[in-house]
Amino acid sequence: MHYIKGVGMTKFWTHVKTTQELCYDAIMEALDDADMPLSEIDEIIIAKGDSANDGERQRLFQGVMSSILQDENIPIIRVTAACSGGGAALWNIINSQARNSLVVGVDKLTSGPTKYITDNLMMASERIYEQAEGLSFPVQNALIAQQYMIISGATIKDFALVALKNHENAFDNPKARFYKKKVTLDMIKKSPVVASPLRLFDCSISVDGAAAAIISKDKTDIEIAGSSLYVDRLPAFESEDMTSWQGTILAAKSAYNQAAITPKDVDFVELHDAFTPVELMAYEDLGFAKKGQGKKLIRKGITEINGALPVNTSGGLKAKGHPVSATGVSQIYEVVKQMHGQAEKRQLDKTRVGLVHNVGGVGSTVTVHILRHISG
Repeated sequence: MHYIKGVGMTKFWTHVKTTQELCYDAIMEALDDADMPLSEIDEIIIAKGDSANDGERQRLFQGVMSSILQDENIPIIRVTAACSGGGAALWNIINSQARNSLVVGVDKLTSGPTKYITDNLMMASERIYEQAEGLSFPVQNALIAQQYMIISGATIKDFALVALKNHENAFDNPKARFYKKKVTLDMIKKSPVVASPLRLFDCSISVDGAAAAIISKDKTDIEIAGSSLYVDRLPAFESEDMTSWQGTILAAKSAYNQAAITPKDVDFVELHDAFTPVELMAYEDLGFAKKGQGKKLIRKGITEINGALPVNTSGGLKAKGHPVSATGVSQIYEVVKQMHGQAEKRQLDKTRVGLVHNVGGVGSTVTVHILRHISG
């Protein structure tokens, strides 16, 4: 069994600091939270995207971090899994033999022109049919949204409600990109169309940031009760049903079985809302709603912060921000803060079981982790 000893996270923002400096800040906060020295860490696994995104021209990032941390005795490896990098790095730790491990995710997405960053992010899509045809991730998810609306009866109003919920949560999250920034339903509905039916506020925001967590085999008050990773097809159009992602379904089923729980036992969720329709689909694939019925959860307020199943109390990728490789670890950060009663104005009452859902590509690589608070 693995437990969480400490977590750390930078603000998700436009940072002048380098990726290694952001990593250092998140790591030091996690060590301080765990009240343990770096010398007790047996391994470090870093999730980080291609250096072309940050302009730092550094592929041997683990060597840079070894220099900064000044401890050559700690093995450091790097994993790349696009937007699911953080979750994949954590999954690797769960399957390692180390006693104390440190997982850290980091990326910078504001260092260059939007077109340049977009082109690099698109390397996580199929080369011939998607990259060559200009099917950026907003376009791919717009096609999925169109199909989802036909099958489920969901509307753009439902998507807007998802965006509003997550922006309202981010308003009270000091680490979020949209902290203390008021967004109204009218603003969301009138925002520019990016790829029909998706508007600007239906899309997650690119930011810079890092998040870290210390995972240990020594018992603490938070256990990782389930950890699962599944990889599916790369292009969404290869699926029999683009509106249901098998990677999520299989990863959730495996994590639930490991934790010996059902979806009804989950108290709150941090899920991968890269685009608002994806959140509604995830409600269904994670087992919280039947196929085509995810819209009911948002319409009835069930997933709001005061609802029966709060989702994305951090603000999610939509409003907290999405620095790609750091996202999966930042979700762990939020769940731990909630379980420790440290979420301030967005604090929940019921936080015994939390689920974290992290996705790479358009449903291609999916991790699901279930955390359980075992004291208090």
